[in-house]
Amino acid sequence: MNYQRASWLGPAVSRKYRPAFLRSYSQSTGTTATARTRAQSKIARIDVQKPFSPALVDSFQRRHDYLRISLDREIEGVELSPADHILTDDEIIRLANLFVRSGVTKIRLTGGEPTVRKGLDGIIRRLNELRPLGLQSIGMTTNGLALHRRLPGYVENGLTHLNLSLDTLDPFKFEIMTRRPGHDAVLRSLDAALHSPGLQSVKLNVVVVKGLNDSEVLDFVKLTTDKNISVRFIEFMPFTGNKWDKAKMIPSSQLLDQISREYPSITRAPDELNDTARSWKIPGHVGSLGFISSMSDHFCSSCNRLRLTADGQIKVCLFDAKEVSLRDEMRCGASDAELLDVIGRAVQGKQEKHAGMEDIDVITNRPMILIGDTQPRKSRVRSLPRLPAYAYPLDGTLLLPYIHRRWSSSSSRSDLRLTHISSDGQPRMVDVGSKDATKRSATASGCIYIPKSAYDLVTGSGDADSNDKTIQKARGKGDVMTVAQLAAIMGSKRTSDLIPLCHPLQISNISVTLTPELLVYGIKCTATVACEGKTGVEMEALTAVSVGLLTVWDMLKAVAGKEMKIGEIMVTHKTGGKSGDFTRVP
Repeated sequence: MNYQRASWLGPAVSRKYRPAFLRSYSQSTGTTATARTRAQSKIARIDVQKPFSPALVDSFQRRHDYLRISLDREIEGVELSPADHILTDDEIIRLANLFVRSGVTKIRLTGGEPTVRKGLDGIIRRLNELRPLGLQSIGMTTNGLALHRRLPGYVENGLTHLNLSLDTLDPFKFEIMTRRPGHDAVLRSLDAALHSPGLQSVKLNVVVVKGLNDSEVLDFVKLTTDKNISVRFIEFMPFTGNKWDKAKMIPSSQLLDQISREYPSITRAPDELNDTARSWKIPGHVGSLGFISSMSDHFCSSCNRLRLTADGQIKVCLFDAKEVSLRDEMRCGASDAELLDVIGRAVQGKQEKHAGMEDIDVITNRPMILIGDTQPRKSRVRSLPRLPAYAYPLDGTLLLPYIHRRWSSSSSRSDLRLTHISSDGQPRMVDVGSKDATKRSATASGCIYIPKSAYDLVTGSGDADSNDKTIQKARGKGDVMTVAQLAAIMGSKRTSDLIPLCHPLQISNISVTLTPELLVYGIKCTATVACEGKTGVEMEALTAVSVGLLTVWDMLKAVAGKEMKIGEIMVTHKTGGKSGDFTRVP
């Protein structure tokens, strides 16, 4: 088998037939001999600690000590197989127990999305009880949308490693890509993870797609400056339904070249044994980078992973459509010895390496979000459509004409109309004379993203030079957030003067808060407005947020210049009125 490496790994590792776990150490240690000694010593220690079942060793002598367990059976917009097709908690623990007793030392909970599984806390706790049998780590890969409040419980029950999936730092693009809001929720989860002392590692998985998010690579790199996080760039991989196109895949070598031009001092870092990512470190940065090159430079020779799908199939390779049902064997009364025999036969059938980019079976291989289930049935949930490839030009920006068409087509029903336009096309105020006055409230929020220097100045957390004239000018305007809070309240009361067709309202209360967002270096403005009247106060809440953020912009422009950006202004909650209550789901 030809293991000649790509040129970006350097001449020291371009030799053929070198084992992958030795290749990964060579540049970081400086000598192959030292790397080989370390790897062999670690393997020897593992061998001495406990016997390794032959059932987990394939015909190429790869030892499979890493098990990924998919837990969920439902994703947004897709109804999957019935609950009785899914492994129960007891079945999951039974199989996990069997795998650990056979040599598995690492288990990762995946999906789909594992946090939608009821009783996840209990599953983690029961897995943690397998440590005396040899289990060393319990990890989870999640989209982070519903994680930040639950994470402390997961860590307390035994979670040690966390991978967050986030492919864009742009909130608008996030909603287009994922077909749901929640960018803020993911960032809160990341912040919670970075402040969880019980977690041994926090990694951010970024699938890079040409023309979609490749322009954000350096933005992701900046996250490692002062955050103890490993950002891992993953090559776009082919699965059913993800519109695989070789032209969309950017080899890791190109990404490394791009990063190296910005950070010439970047150096190779040591990898863990069997790690899929090749690690790199930028001097002075707290975090690190990793490249998972499944397509351009696969790591099949050192693969130690097995997958257990949510419906109980064992899958020996992510790119192999063949699956064997352990669920059916268990429900037919199979003993542990018989189950281990089935596992062994599946492992023995594992190929030396997966097919190349041109030959992978994209038609029958279920996508990663469906690895936990059988084929999806009819959707019950309305969701945003996937954008076609032409919606993403090479500069990474979205084509606004497509967005316009998307919303136009979805709003073309004959019963939809603009309330502020008369039948002859003239602007008008809505007649609310016949409506009853009721208690109404609305909450809106938005964020202004600012450079770190400006963030430090506003929050008092940096080392800003007090002698700098621009700093003095900004400080001379007063406390930024206090002034912005007052401006937001005043702006809300003047909404009908600013928005031509808004009704003047007797506002009973306005509450405005501005809070720093450390993870993204931003200031978030939240406004809640209440009244007792015949029309709602959504516009008043939105005006408050907009004026508050614009005030921050005005006060920081001497420091931040053109680097600021305002975004994510939206109504998050409302009560009262004919349309009823509304809460935006994170």
